[in-house]
Amino acid sequence: MIQRNIADAISKKLFKKKALLITGARQVGKTTLVRYLSDNLALPFNYLNCDEPDVRMALSNPSSTQLKQLIGTKKMIIIDEAQRIQNIGVTSKLFVDSFPDVQLILTGSSSLDMLSELSEPLTGRKFEFTMHPFSFSELMAHFGAMEENRMLDSRMIYGYYPEIVLNPGDEADRLLELTNSYLFKDILALGTLKKPVVLDTLTQALALQIGNEVSLNELSQTLAVDKNTIIRYIDLLEKSFVIFSLHSWSRNLRNELKKSRKIYFWDMGVRNAIIKNFNPLDLRNDKGAIWENFIIAERIKFLNSKNKKVNSYFWRTAQQQEIDYIEDYGGNLYSYEIKYNPAVRVKQPITFNKAYPTAEFKVINRSNYQDFIV
Repeated sequence: MIQRNIADAISKKLFKKKALLITGARQVGKTTLVRYLSDNLALPFNYLNCDEPDVRMALSNPSSTQLKQLIGTKKMIIIDEAQRIQNIGVTSKLFVDSFPDVQLILTGSSSLDMLSELSEPLTGRKFEFTMHPFSFSELMAHFGAMEENRMLDSRMIYGYYPEIVLNPGDEADRLLELTNSYLFKDILALGTLKKPVVLDTLTQALALQIGNEVSLNELSQTLAVDKNTIIRYIDLLEKSFVIFSLHSWSRNLRNELKKSRKIYFWDMGVRNAIIKNFNPLDLRNDKGAIWENFIIAERIKFLNSKNKKVNSYFWRTAQQQEIDYIEDYGGNLYSYEIKYNPAVRVKQPITFNKAYPTAEFKVINRSNYQDFIV
């Protein structure tokens, strides 16, 4: 098994008399991880798959007596795809309060409903974790730095989903199946989603704009739907772990852009499957944008795995001066320009330097990227 960085952080929170909530997109390895943790502890556990109708029925509004019967002599209960359970928040609260010495682990492939339903009942009773596809650092630890560096171009085309990494040879077909069958399943299952064609067109538009500022008005006009629909669908895509946003950094300067955002994909294979383009990097005109998305996503995945609370932004002025990526951490600013070609020379914009003279500046390229994402 490829060791997941998040495993250590989760292990440290076991048996603290709180529920563990692990969310992440479908097929990223949540079930494999929790089974690995259970086997490692050598404790009796009960795995409940909420795709099964009888499991959903048993966990919908049970009494403490019914939960006790379900637990039996087990020391750990794993509820997989917990978002499928009606009133899962109330059930989880009853579980934690009634059986504090039994570890409850909830996994969910969507935060669309589960987090909102669990937040109030489990206030002070849970630890939350987000799981993503494999990361560069995880595969480097498994395969070695030299081999993973050799695979870098392929990773930027086909991504890090476990099924793709562990089954080389037919990556494109598997990615298309993954994207069509699983990725949007939770979103499309929502009864309130009335325009799935718009969702499909929107994801394609966003995939073609990585690295650029996203104009909600422009998307609204292009897709012929109102702006609020665009905002809602982007929110759904974020809560389903397909995309994430960076907002612009702004403190005092009048010409800093304050409300703009960039949107990136958590996995480059998914992004390329959406636009159905698996051409090698050398044949692509979006190579720079792919590199930027890849580095920023890997950096944030790495920070999350280390449980570092970092605020991430980009920076741009009305005069088009920009910095690709900024971190606000520990009261300090760190600015990064991300370039694919190590030969490209970049300097920190004068305006930014004058406004934030203590901010560190560094260029991330093919020659030094490993230190940034490992």
